[in-house]
Amino acid sequence: MNSGKTVFTQLMDFIPPYEFRQCVNRYQGNYKIKNFSCWDQFLCMAFAQLTYRESLRDIQACLRSAQRKLYHMGIRGKVSRNTLAHANQVRDWRIYADFAQILIARARTLYANDSLGVELDQTTYAFDSTTIDLCLSLFPWAKFRARKGALKLHTLLDLRGSIPSVVVITHGKVHDVTVLDQFIFEAGAIYILDRGYLDFTRLYMIHRASAFFITRAKRNLRFRRLYSQPVDKSAGVQSDQIGTLEIFYSQKGYPEKLRRIRYFDSEKNQRLVFLTNHLSLSASTIADLYRCRWQIELFFKWIKQHLRIKAFYGTTENAVKTQIWIAISVYVLVAIIKKQLNLDLSLYTILQILSVTLFLKTPILEALSDADDDETKAVTSNQLTLFN
Repeated sequence: MNSGKTVFTQLMDFIPPYEFRQCVNRYQGNYKIKNFSCWDQFLCMAFAQLTYRESLRDIQACLRSAQRKLYHMGIRGKVSRNTLAHANQVRDWRIYADFAQILIARARTLYANDSLGVELDQTTYAFDSTTIDLCLSLFPWAKFRARKGALKLHTLLDLRGSIPSVVVITHGKVHDVTVLDQFIFEAGAIYILDRGYLDFTRLYMIHRASAFFITRAKRNLRFRRLYSQPVDKSAGVQSDQIGTLEIFYSQKGYPEKLRRIRYFDSEKNQRLVFLTNHLSLSASTIADLYRCRWQIELFFKWIKQHLRIKAFYGTTENAVKTQIWIAISVYVLVAIIKKQLNLDLSLYTILQILSVTLFLKTPILEALSDADDDETKAVTSNQLTLFN
């Protein structure tokens, strides 16, 4: 790395410029723009994410204090609170959504060979959503309840590397299960869903796409057993049955055979009932895969704790979605850097180091390699961690 560049510039060097320009041109992001381009906007918002800025005025004050370094950081336009607010309001958020997908594709390639914790060659996803509460008077478009606003992040997480492969942002009133209608399911992949997504018509869509699902059954499930398979009760599996649904409309929505597995989790003293269309995996592997679904809960908690996606710099829908997609881009970019530089640091540690070294003219590998991650983990033992 060139020691004459700031750490921030070296960080942004990992971004493919041609692909970014393609995304901008697709939505005419720089049409009639002379001074503050989409690239300037992205850099300012990425800086805000990396340094935990509280407001647009905060961003302006920090960047103007380093005015002489901005040109070398790639920021050509004049940083102004009003200019940045206007850019967030009118520049199409799909520019940054499309660019985030480019980074996601790169990250998934890098983490494709990582261990899942379960001996499995198939791609495995966990799907769930998280709610971000908003003030209805400031965000009237974010409909949720009579006196409360909210938006939802519906996320399909690739469990190898905890990379969000698909993110759909909706207002709070949208029911989680309806978002499945927007997906194109990958043949051969395994989708792990909470029992809130137990809709047999939509589960049959996954089955017809030659993909697999694992979910939990509800207590009122009516299931007709056709035959049972041998189980290893020492592994916690109580029964493994193949059968069909009994209720007319459930059977109409899913007319094929299903597999029901009863499992006892001795650690939590909890009995679980799984439904899946995967007939060849062992019952204990199904239970282990469903346990991996917890990674998406950690992902949601982690990004809410360490990225700026709960407090927003603008109130319009476009500004909010722009901020969220740039936050996701920063998250994935740091994950890419961790992999490409072979860093043995947690993602939390990398972000903390970057937050105080962005203006330094030090090789980024040197700045990140000097950290003692064991000491950092001891100090922040109550923090959520990913990429350990």
